[in-house]
Amino acid sequence: MSTKIFVNLPVKDLGTSIEFFTRLGFSVNPQFTDDKAACLVISDDIYAMLLSEPFFKNFTKKEIADARTSTEAIVCLGVESKQRVDELVDKALASGGQPSNEPMDEGFMYGRSFQDPDGHLWEVMWMDPAAVPEQC
Repeated sequence: MSTKIFVNLPVKDLGTSIEFFTRLGFSVNPQFTDDKAACLVISDDIYAMLLSEPFFKNFTKKEIADARTSTEAIVCLGVESKQRVDELVDKALASGGQPSNEPMDEGFMYGRSFQDPDGHLWEVMWMDPAAVPEQC
C-alpha cells in the first residue's frame, strides 16, 4: 500500500465546505462522511478530512486556530500543468474562495493560491522537473 496523506481541517460549516470543494471537482467519500466530518478525495493518495470545529476539538488539547486571522499550515497541491493550476484556482475563486498571494511564475515553476471559506490557505503549483536547476 502506498503512503497516503489525510489533512484534517476544522470547518465552521461542513455543508458550505463540501459544496465549495465539490465545485472544484473533488469528490466526497460517503463511507467516511457524516454530519460531523467529510472525507474529501483530492487524489488516490491525498485526502482532506473536513471536520466540524466541535468534532475537530476532540482530537487536540490546543485551541483551534482561526484560519481567517492566523496561519498554521499551507496546503500545496502539485498538478500536471499550468492550465490545471489556473483551472483549479479560477474554480475556487468563482466558488467563493478568496485570493491569497500573487501568482508566481518562475518559468519552470508556476503557482497560484486561494483561501477556502474557512480561511485555510491552498497553493496549486506546477513544476517542470526537466527544467529544475540542479542543487549542489
